[in-house]
Amino acid sequence: MPSPVEQPVFPPANAPLSPRAAYVHVPFCRHRCGYCNFTLIAGRDDLIESYLTALGQELAQLGTPREVDTIFLGGGTPTHLPPPQLQRLLELVRHWFPPTSGYEFSVEANPADVSDERVAVLAAGGVTRLSLGAQSFDANKLRLLERDHDAATIRSAATRARAAGFALSLDLIFGTPGETLDDWQRDLDAALELQPDHLSTYGLTIEKGTTFWSRRDRGELLPVDEERERALYLATIDRLTAAGFEHYEVSNFARPGRRCRHNEVYWAARGYYAVGPGAARYVDGRRETNHRSTTTWLARVRAGESPVAESETLPPPERAREALVLGLRKLLEGVEYRAFATEFGFDPHELGGDELRRLITTGAIDDRDGRLRLTRDGLLIADWIWSRLLRG
Repeated sequence: MPSPVEQPVFPPANAPLSPRAAYVHVPFCRHRCGYCNFTLIAGRDDLIESYLTALGQELAQLGTPREVDTIFLGGGTPTHLPPPQLQRLLELVRHWFPPTSGYEFSVEANPADVSDERVAVLAAGGVTRLSLGAQSFDANKLRLLERDHDAATIRSAATRARAAGFALSLDLIFGTPGETLDDWQRDLDAALELQPDHLSTYGLTIEKGTTFWSRRDRGELLPVDEERERALYLATIDRLTAAGFEHYEVSNFARPGRRCRHNEVYWAARGYYAVGPGAARYVDGRRETNHRSTTTWLARVRAGESPVAESETLPPPERAREALVLGLRKLLEGVEYRAFATEFGFDPHELGGDELRRLITTGAIDDRDGRLRLTRDGLLIADWIWSRLLRG
């Protein structure tokens, strides 16, 4: 089943050396929700000023500003920053990543943070798209997820975003303990009432190291069974496509012309810049990931040391397999044989070998019209398919 776990991305073999997308990680949150395993730091607002200074130092390593088509500020919670610091962040990002005409500039936001003042700062900073971490409209579900907002706060934030002219995206989580199909349908209906441009829907995953993991081990949390999770996911597809949304990626739905262009860079396996603690970039054929600890990242940057914790360059066959998997996540386009071979130097059928042939034979992957696409049945076992194809 789909999950919010970040996927590794790689550029095509002959990709241009200069990426056209930039990601900036903002690690601050009011508190850490029980299911969250992302790179963040809660209750340490005293580090915001140091973070902004260090971010400027890391960006300065670029040497010169790099023009991009898309920018994405994720977290953590970028909108947790007080308005003056948020303004400085936006100015810093736009200086080093000047956007081209027709750019997309996305910012993740906690509904409780979306005040008139912050919206004004975002609008003045050139933001074009707001991604609200709604997760649910149900009071009991929000309490279980340890969120700090309610349905009214989501609606208020959405209204402010619309008034500012932002494209609106909503994140929702399904498959929480005890959740029924009717519960989830009510969440989807409530989201659609806000007329968003984009919806991301994720099955709840319980990651090691989170408090939910410990609570599950103690028997305090009982995840929904696999059959119900599948039913919830299929209901999502049916409800949102009936409402006019394109199911363009495993977990993502958009009104025509409103896809997240930044995330499409990842699924097309192209290069991108990234800065901040835990940020992963792919530039000049090399993947680098910064240290996940905010304090360690700060210390390294301030000392003039590299913040990179992991670095590798994959050989062409492995890079191509990653690109094949990421391409299959693009449900509408899939992987076009000739274009893939031209970009990556490998025929996708030869690359996938016997495993790909089995997936085609069993109906998990559709092979026709010069393209490979994941089928509806394949969607239900997508994570298993990725692991099989990546194994080679």
